[in-house]
Amino acid sequence: MEEILALVEARLRTALGEPDARAAVTFLGTDRIEVLRFIDGDVVRYATLGMSAQPMSDPTAALADPVKGPRAELVLSVRAGLADTDKALRGLAVLAASPQVEGLIVAPGASLDLGEPLWPGAPFSSVLVAEPGGLVEDLELNEPAPRSDSVGGGGRGTRGPMEPVRFLPLLPMTPNEAAWKRVRGAQELQERWLSHGTDLRDPLRTSVILD
Repeated sequence: MEEILALVEARLRTALGEPDARAAVTFLGTDRIEVLRFIDGDVVRYATLGMSAQPMSDPTAALADPVKGPRAELVLSVRAGLADTDKALRGLAVLAASPQVEGLIVAPGASLDLGEPLWPGAPFSSVLVAEPGGLVEDLELNEPAPRSDSVGGGGRGTRGPMEPVRFLPLLPMTPNEAAWKRVRGAQELQERWLSHGTDLRDPLRTSVILD
């Protein structure tokens, strides 16, 4: 786990520069989640570190595989100085811990609802998970070492390669946008944002015009 997180942090530093702050949150029964803050001009980015330590598993599976399964970290980008967005650190850690706590598989197109404003006074309590790869490239992981598949150790095999760590952007949604997305889907909401030139990094923005 520590080796994977070291590689994840190195990838974040390569893509986003040196973090200027970091905070750690530990929830009962889960691994520690850190949130790193990066400043890029007038944009502040928050990236989780710890979600990818364990693969996400299907909640209907009888037994979670400790090696195979999707791995991810979350990245939130907002314009700096317009709101107290640093208070989003705990909320981001809550979302990053949701695969362990709730058995979720977080993937592009999904909605994550915090149940409270992302930061004090925020017009958003939920986020849309966007496609990875644009800001931080996927991190390929080495194939795990072979293991014995028989009790006596006579047979040898591997669990297969680990899936890469994907860095998933989070796009804050107003309650109206979240409701519209549930009906129309993630793609239509993103197209609506694009057609109206919505600044998704504006922490004070209002809802896009919806039909």
